Amino acid sequence: MNNKTSPRILVLGGGFGGLETAFYLRMRLGNWADITVISDRDSFFFKPNSIYIPFGLDAERLKIELDGPMKRRNIRFIQTQAHQIDSINKIVYTDADKYPFDFLVVATGANTYPEEIPGLEEYGHDIWTPQGMMSLRGAFEDLAREASVSHPKRVLFMVPPNNKHAGPLYEMAFLFDSWLNKNNHHGGIDIVWTTYEKDYLQDFGNRFDPIITEEFERRNITAYKDYEVERVEPKEVVYKNGQSVTYDLLVSFPPYVASTPFLGLPSDPRGFVTTYQESRRVIECPRIYAVGDITNFPVKQAYLAVLQADAAAEHIAAEILDTEPKIKYNHPVSMYVLDEVDTAIFAQIPLEVKNFYQQTAEVNEADPEAYRVGTSPVWHYGKKLLGLYLPQRFRAGKPLHSGLTWQGMEAGLKVISQVLSS
Repeated sequence: MNNKTSPRILVLGGGFGGLETAFYLRMRLGNWADITVISDRDSFFFKPNSIYIPFGLDAERLKIELDGPMKRRNIRFIQTQAHQIDSINKIVYTDADKYPFDFLVVATGANTYPEEIPGLEEYGHDIWTPQGMMSLRGAFEDLAREASVSHPKRVLFMVPPNNKHAGPLYEMAFLFDSWLNKNNHHGGIDIVWTTYEKDYLQDFGNRFDPIITEEFERRNITAYKDYEVERVEPKEVVYKNGQSVTYDLLVSFPPYVASTPFLGLPSDPRGFVTTYQESRRVIECPRIYAVGDITNFPVKQAYLAVLQADAAAEHIAAEILDTEPKIKYNHPVSMYVLDEVDTAIFAQIPLEVKNFYQQTAEVNEADPEAYRVGTSPVWHYGKKLLGLYLPQRFRAGKPLHSGLTWQGMEAGLKVISQVLSS
C-alpha cells in the first residue's frame, strides 16, 4: 500500500479478538497507522476466569479499563455501539457517528440466545455475564442452606444444541462439586448433567470423553449424553428422546448467535460472518476482516480468537508494508485448561475445517505430537498463571502472543504437555 497518509484501521470490539488485533497491529506497524477501537463497553472482561465468580471471586478483578492501554499505544478508543457496515464505501455507522476506514476488523463477539429453547430464559441460570455469575452465586448459596438429607435438592447442568463451546459449563459443574465438598454442603445435593453431545466435549475430539466420564463417576455426578432439550418447564426439563429430568436449580449455557449481526457482510443464519480460513478476511469484502466469536468458525473460544486476530492483523500489516504475511490460520491448534480445583484437564487440539461455508471442524487425532490431553493438578496452577499473565499483557497494551515471556511460557507448556499428556 503506497498511500502517503497513514492507513486508517478500524477495529470493532474490545474483547480478546479486538484487543489482540489492535495491539498486534501497533507492534507490527509502529506509529505508521491510524488505529481506532470502537466498543460498546469501556472495559475488557477476562471471561475465562469468570467461572470462579460463583465461588467468591470479585468480578471487578477481571476488568481492565480500556482508556489506559489505548493511550499507552496511541490507539484511539471510542465507546459506542456499531450497527451498520457499508462495505462498498468503507464506512461504519455507530450510535455516535460514522467512521470511514481503509481496513476494518470486526470482532464484536457472540451472544447467547436462550429464547431458542422454550422456557430456558425464564427458568434457567446461565454463565455468560458477570451479572449471571453473581446471580448463580446467590442461587448456589441458597440451595446449600436449604438442602439436607431429609430435604434433598437437585442441580441440573444442561448443554443444549448450538452451543459452540461447552467447556466452561463442564468446569462449572466440577467446581460446584468441589465447592460443596470444601464447605461440607454435599449432603442432600444431587448433581445431574445432560448434554446433546454424543461424546463429552465432542468438538475437541474423542480423548475427552473417557476422562470426563471418569470424573463424573469419581464425583458421583449422574450424566447423560445424547439428551437434546425440547423445552424447559418449572422444575423439569423435557428432552426430544422422550426422557425428562427434574431439577431445583437449572444451570445452562444457551445457544449462540452473533452479538451484532451486520447485514452488509456475508453471514450464516445465526449472524456469524463468513471468512477465508487462512487470513480471516471476509468473503467478497476486500480489506474487511472478522475474528473471534463473530465469525462462523465452529468453536468459540478466547484462545482461538487470539490466533485469528494475529492472522488477520498480520495480513493487514503485510498488505500495508508490501510483504508476505508471517502468520496464517490454516491449521489452528487450540489449547484449553478445564479446571476442577483439585485437578485440571489440559488439551492441545489441532483443528481442521472441512466445510468452507458451513465451517465444521474436525480434530486431527492422527497426530500424537499435536493432539494431547491429560489430567494433573499442575494444570490448575497453570491456569492460574495464565490468568495473571494474559490480563497483564492487555493492561500494557501488548499482544498476548509476543515477547520473551510468552515464548518461554509456550516452550514450557509444550514440555509439560509431553510429560503429563497422552
